[in-house]
Amino acid sequence: MDRFAILLAGRCAPTPALRAALAPCRVIAADAGIHHAAALGLVPELWVGDFDSAPLPPPDLAQTPRETFPRDKDRTDGELAMDFALARGARHLLLVGALGGPRSDHAFSNMIVALRHAANGIAVELFDGLERARPLGPQAVAMDLSAGTQFSILKFSDLRGLTIEGAKWPLEAVDVPFHSILTQSNEALGPIRVGLREGVALIVAQADPAVR
Repeated sequence: MDRFAILLAGRCAPTPALRAALAPCRVIAADAGIHHAAALGLVPELWVGDFDSAPLPPPDLAQTPRETFPRDKDRTDGELAMDFALARGARHLLLVGALGGPRSDHAFSNMIVALRHAANGIAVELFDGLERARPLGPQAVAMDLSAGTQFSILKFSDLRGLTIEGAKWPLEAVDVPFHSILTQSNEALGPIRVGLREGVALIVAQADPAVR
């Protein structure tokens, strides 16, 4: 099985959609991400981190195999967990708890690492039950969104050739500078397709069409 879910420490809503996305995945927890395992009914095959922020696990997870790292290091616990997944054959990564939460810098670093792995040919999705994000590239990304769903393109560089189909405000091969907010708060008319010729960006969509 080459699909792995990485449980991170950010927010997580155990919705039916999230449970369905997790069903085909092997699971690795990163530090405090272990607390999502109990809420989602998961048993990770590995628990990775420096354990500076991890709560005591429930009794049924206490025997989860661990890889312990020093607190002072130059890589995040989530990054290390992803590396263990890749070493075990991962070709698809589902990052749970990667968005939101009390530390905006953690969410930012999760996005950066996700973009790095996507650039290396790994399929990556960030999903916490509330928002879903995917890296963009030359191969169009299709998302089966309900009409009215809000979505944005988060840019990490200037963009060239951005195309958005199926949205209230479509674009056709448009160049968008990094400092522009043109791609903020679009609205799906139904399923959408987004393609990008050059640049680094993520699409982030709300799971609930009622969220504005």
